[in-house]
Amino acid sequence: MQIHVVHPGETLWLIAQRYGITVTQIATANQLESPSKLVSGLALVIPTPARTHTIRPGENLSEIAQRYNSTIEEISKTNQIQNPDMILSGTTLSISHHKPVIDVNAYTINTEETGAREIQEVGRYLTYWMPFVYTIREDGGLNAIDDTEMLRSAAAERVVPVLVITNFSSTAAGSSLAHTVLASTEIQESLLANILNVIKEKGYQGLNIDFENVFPADRELYNQFLQRAVDRLHPEGYTVSTALAPKISGEQRGLLYEAHDYAVHGRIVDFTVLMTYEWGYRLGPPQAISPLNEIKKVLDYAVSVIPRNKILFGFQIYARDWLLPHEQGQEAETFSQQEAIRRAIQYGATIQYDPVAQSPFYRYTDAQGRNHEVWFEDARSAQAKFDVVKDYNLRGISYWVLGYPFPQNWLLLEDNFTIRKRR
Repeated sequence: MQIHVVHPGETLWLIAQRYGITVTQIATANQLESPSKLVSGLALVIPTPARTHTIRPGENLSEIAQRYNSTIEEISKTNQIQNPDMILSGTTLSISHHKPVIDVNAYTINTEETGAREIQEVGRYLTYWMPFVYTIREDGGLNAIDDTEMLRSAAAERVVPVLVITNFSSTAAGSSLAHTVLASTEIQESLLANILNVIKEKGYQGLNIDFENVFPADRELYNQFLQRAVDRLHPEGYTVSTALAPKISGEQRGLLYEAHDYAVHGRIVDFTVLMTYEWGYRLGPPQAISPLNEIKKVLDYAVSVIPRNKILFGFQIYARDWLLPHEQGQEAETFSQQEAIRRAIQYGATIQYDPVAQSPFYRYTDAQGRNHEVWFEDARSAQAKFDVVKDYNLRGISYWVLGYPFPQNWLLLEDNFTIRKRR
């Protein structure tokens, strides 16, 4: 894959000619609704022809691998070569670049047939799937969701299903609920028994704990609960993971952060999901939702106390549209990257790219004369995030949340990584 940023006056035909492919190939890869309509600054994924190399007399696989920044193993695997020392002159090899192997997780918030369809659409790119969410109750019970069809889709796509529990909802912060559970060993034992029952009954293979807004005073109680969960689930063969607020130091203050003890999570659980998004909050002023300069501060701290092979990089795959001027409490509209592109084309907006946040954005005026600012993700920002995952040598990526089409992301993900399948 290559990335092409549209310049003023360019057409898809001219771009296709430049790369030696067809207009249809570009339109299909990017799922362009109107291939004849482009805007300046639009980033396109360009599917480039596979590289080949015809072996010349005297050449060996080591020289060929070095020339193409690949490896002997990678070329041998791609071309089904049994003995790398026995290659024939005149043979044409397909050259693939070395791709790190990572885990990929995705959360869903839709259920039933909708959630099942979302898993089917991108299941080939996923290691884990986490349905949001089973809410805990004060007595250690769980409020279930309709996950039957989604579990079927996950099994069909060889995706590991992981049960997610949380203490908060759209109407309650959940701090007091978390305290009630964390302060009682008896309630925790009941909760863990209920979790195990659901896991065994439905075929989940792990637990993801997303406790947020936990009182700072309950930090140690939360740590103890994690150990208790691991002690109960590990002997049964199940993983335990957590979702962590994006901290930049161990001393960071605030309800979201203080009870999340990075070092303890890194020691106790199998892996963690860093929720590295929501700087561009729906009720806040317009800005990049996942600015890479801010994310790197979180990663710098995280890798100092959590093993890198236990860290999943949180990647949000939705866009936001704020009215200008922004008024406090006014909610931004949330939609897909595809809708962000459609809207830019509709209003003839020039897409800009913030080199610090590594995020695209644009402004437009709607039919009512109101001004808007849109921040979203595109091929450039996705590639920048993938490069960071490689640079920090992380376990992988966790997407929040399926249901927002972003075709460029999945093409680039597959181009950058080999996705581990654990079932």
